[in-house]
Amino acid sequence: MLNEEVATKQMAFDETDTQAVTAVRMLSMDMISRARSGHPGLPLGASPMAYVLFSRHLRVDPSFPQWFNRDRFVLSAGHGSSMLYSLLHLSGFAVDRNDLMNFRQLGSKTPGHPEVGVTPGVDATTGPLGQGIGMAVGMAMAESHLRATYNRPNLNVVDHYTYALCGDGDLMEGVAAEAASLAGQLQLNKLIVLYDSNDISLDGPLSNACQDDVGQRFESYGWNYLRVADGEDLDAIDQAIATAKHNQSGPTLIEVKTIIGAGSPAAGTNKVHGAPLSEADLATTRANYQWDCDPFTVPANVHERFMTTIKARGWANHQEWSNLVARYSDVESALATQFAQGISQTLPTDLAENLPTYYKKDKLASRASGHEVLQDLSAAVPNLWGGSADLFSSNKTAVTDSERFSAENPQGKNLWFGVREFAEAAAMNGIALHGGTRIYGSTFFVFSDYMKPAVRLAALQHLPVTYIFTHDSLAVGEDGPTHEPVEQLAALRAIPGLTVYRPADGNETAAAWLAAMQSTDHPTAIVLSRQGLATLPRPTSVKAGTKRGAYVVADAHDQAEGILMASGSEVALALAAQERLGELGHDVRVVSVPSFEQFNAQSAEYQERILPGNLRRRVAVEMASGLGWCQYTGLDGVMLTQEQFGASGPGAEVMAMAGFTPERVVQAYLSLV
Repeated sequence: MLNEEVATKQMAFDETDTQAVTAVRMLSMDMISRARSGHPGLPLGASPMAYVLFSRHLRVDPSFPQWFNRDRFVLSAGHGSSMLYSLLHLSGFAVDRNDLMNFRQLGSKTPGHPEVGVTPGVDATTGPLGQGIGMAVGMAMAESHLRATYNRPNLNVVDHYTYALCGDGDLMEGVAAEAASLAGQLQLNKLIVLYDSNDISLDGPLSNACQDDVGQRFESYGWNYLRVADGEDLDAIDQAIATAKHNQSGPTLIEVKTIIGAGSPAAGTNKVHGAPLSEADLATTRANYQWDCDPFTVPANVHERFMTTIKARGWANHQEWSNLVARYSDVESALATQFAQGISQTLPTDLAENLPTYYKKDKLASRASGHEVLQDLSAAVPNLWGGSADLFSSNKTAVTDSERFSAENPQGKNLWFGVREFAEAAAMNGIALHGGTRIYGSTFFVFSDYMKPAVRLAALQHLPVTYIFTHDSLAVGEDGPTHEPVEQLAALRAIPGLTVYRPADGNETAAAWLAAMQSTDHPTAIVLSRQGLATLPRPTSVKAGTKRGAYVVADAHDQAEGILMASGSEVALALAAQERLGELGHDVRVVSVPSFEQFNAQSAEYQERILPGNLRRRVAVEMASGLGWCQYTGLDGVMLTQEQFGASGPGAEVMAMAGFTPERVVQAYLSLV
């Protein structure tokens, strides 16, 4: 690989390369003009650096975009998607001329912002600024961990770079600062970020809002900092990337000074950031670049240059790696099997049998039972790793037989994300996108708010990441309303594609963890308690019922006249209320509802069996906002929920003050009689 780099470095850029840069620019303008929508500023300014990266450095195989050991590229400044699609098209990915012509059209392969799984060659869904940097950090973390775990002398089965391209807006977002700080701490030397530095943001000059010395800022994080003074200088960009690839002391930021909308009449101003060029301005831009090709066409020599560099190199690299993996399998058969299982997300067939079962004598906080389940999962699934936002001791999410993931010990499975919840969630997305491992992360439930934009992107990207949120309710107590979740359950349940579990005991917790591990196309949030929870009866039925989202915990003794529904710790309240109602002559059923999403996915027959339509006296009990419960209580039911912030005091007293007692559940039910 080093010899290839030296040879590439010695090869001078020529007129065909200059034409290729112009081709990327003009294809991007053609797309935006035809769609009458898009962002011309970035493609016109950043195409030279993107072309140098793709043509001289990026190792990808356009004929097999998911090749595992490819370099990853994240366009963090996702509004510049037309440039990326132009590069993918010219490089030989399955993005044809018609796809370019359907830019930003419904159902096309070329949506307004890059979407993983929609466009071949797109490694991450980007657009919300800053998150692309966080995901790139996660990808580099995964590469570092897998490299340390699996590589053996002369058998480097994991050995690639992660590149990102960002803009001024990305670096103003707090998540970028969080992620950059983490990357520097971890010394992720195979992470390289190209910074399109044009001093313009959407509303006007960058100086109106930001005057950071970006170089000093990143150096303080532990990054290497390089600067290219002229964004049109292909040789200087090439040299900077080559230098960055040989840095061993940490990640590298390459600031490339560019002119937004270069070559257009509005170059250097915010006017060209996010509005298509007028017909006259487009004509002027084409003339400035001496471009006379028809729209959506490029010269044959440019097409040939892309095919003989990016596509040919990628195919050769992929074949070389495949041969290497074959030798690796012969020499390290056990590791090779584990490596392949990590890539394919294969789980042990007896995984469920390896998880603990809890009985009536056991009374544990679900964060504590969750810790026990995690230890068994880690032993059974060696590719599982994860961490916490400086809350390992509270979240109980450390793997006890492993060490901290660090620059010195990248094989460690315990990720110290620090107090950086947003970056944690963004990095988890990057780790999942990279593949080869299963990732989880944790924090206090109330701080899921800091993670939510990245949780949303995980759901949008169909990523099987797992969130462990502990300290789930008013029972947090003494820390008061700042730490007592109220609206968070409803907020997470509102995210399409996210499955949320709030377990009532250790067996529901084990079942929720198992479901999360079995997921391949969506994220899972498991919301756990700080306070002890009584173990529900019939452990086997509890585990089976949890998987279906809702089930009967305790049925009526004879003919049910109503239903009490609850999740988490409130299931115990419902069971206590059921007993007292029985003494008053009211026979009711108790249903645990650990997951709305899973229950709503069941058949109508199963839903009717659990919540019969003729039983209209229904009470829902949950120490959280009641949004969403009406779908189960109906117009005739009532909700005992939490519609205001909590208070500071012992947890049991706060719960009683808020009305979460068996007596209040009984009163709520009797109000329906």
